[in-house]
Amino acid sequence: MAIWGKKINKETDPETRENKKKVGLIRRLWQKFRSIDWKNPVNRWKLLFVSLVGCIVVFGGGYGVLTFTNSPSFCSSCHEMAPEYSTYTASAHNNISCVQCHIKPGFTNMITHKVKSMKEVYYHVTGVPKQIVQTEEEAISNENCLQCHSKNRLVTASGDLKVNHKGHIEKDVPCISCHAGVVHAKIVARGINTEEVRGHWTKENAEKLMEEKYLRPNMGTCIDCHDKVNNGEKPWKDVAYNVPPNPEEVEKKLEEKTKASGEATKEGESKETEAAHDGKTQEIILQAIGKQQKDVKISMECETCHKKVKVPKNHKVAGWNGKHGGTAIQELDKCVNCHQDSKWAREIPKEDIISLLKMKETKTKYVPNITVVKDQSRINKFCSACHGNRPVGHVESDQWLTTHAAKAKTPDQKAECFVCHDREKPKEGSTDIKAPTDVYCQYCHRTGFKSDVKN
Repeated sequence: MAIWGKKINKETDPETRENKKKVGLIRRLWQKFRSIDWKNPVNRWKLLFVSLVGCIVVFGGGYGVLTFTNSPSFCSSCHEMAPEYSTYTASAHNNISCVQCHIKPGFTNMITHKVKSMKEVYYHVTGVPKQIVQTEEEAISNENCLQCHSKNRLVTASGDLKVNHKGHIEKDVPCISCHAGVVHAKIVARGINTEEVRGHWTKENAEKLMEEKYLRPNMGTCIDCHDKVNNGEKPWKDVAYNVPPNPEEVEKKLEEKTKASGEATKEGESKETEAAHDGKTQEIILQAIGKQQKDVKISMECETCHKKVKVPKNHKVAGWNGKHGGTAIQELDKCVNCHQDSKWAREIPKEDIISLLKMKETKTKYVPNITVVKDQSRINKFCSACHGNRPVGHVESDQWLTTHAAKAKTPDQKAECFVCHDREKPKEGSTDIKAPTDVYCQYCHRTGFKSDVKN
């Protein structure tokens, strides 16, 4: 007797064992299904039971697979994800799952993402990528952020910044334009999630590398965007503006450009680009301190975004602009906390993870040093924005040329002069730190000085 209760007569049944061997499995199952007596209520109940069990197995198994692949532990199972997982566990978002940020809300979006993610499995099997980089298609949308965060916030959690979140969102500005590092501390842009350093990504090291300046919005990002708006642009409309560039693509484009233009042209373009960048940085700094307000749609002044701008008491004394040199020598480490032009740049320089970890282990204390101050004032665009201009105390040129000797008698006084001036004419192509002004001492002092002090 068969499972479904129908007797089979081997003598009258045309399908003998020999014939069944020739018929395929699917066809045989279909023939058995058709031969069932569906008028029998018992058979219909059996079909319902089998269908129910099948649905439980299929949908239950599918749900189990989705749940497992949506868990952060699944992401951590691939060793190439060690930097991303380590930073995630050390971030303030470690109480939510990865998919809550990386997949748009909705069942359809989840299934679509799972299908697209099959390529990641392929890459894992065929060859681990040198660096995990978020693509433009995978950029985190505002929908994800607004699942938890309110768009009606006017002041940041720190209480310092005044940011109209609703206004930005209504202009379609993506949240990640400002908050790109909130979970992973911009490790892609910093270049510290590459294949050769993945072994250093432990939970302890992640906590050392999760610096506040990379977790919070970068002031350079705000300034860059506002500057573009003042020039009539809407940079956030290009998705590529909000995700870190793929290093492999950047390297490829650079090689192609080098082959097409040649090394000589490349060096010339590099100098032009550097000069343009320096000029732009100084222009923005002058806007920030209120010295340049022409054709400005969105003000760059500090008070525009900062609720409270804490100006130190010693800055409020008369003539501070010309008297701050002594304070800078004694407290340079405090000065650069605010006057650090790297904070004003959107681009993040590449870092070395080993050096970063060593810096965290060895805390160095600043020792007053005029040479260090001189070098900092030259490379820091915030300083050179003013140091490149003629000081008020230098009066008229013809008067200053004949009277400035009294201001440069001692070695310490001469050292202060060398903050802005080179002693000798800078050599072409020299690697020395460039002075903020092109006026050098030996232009006039061609026979040297009475008391020789080296720069």
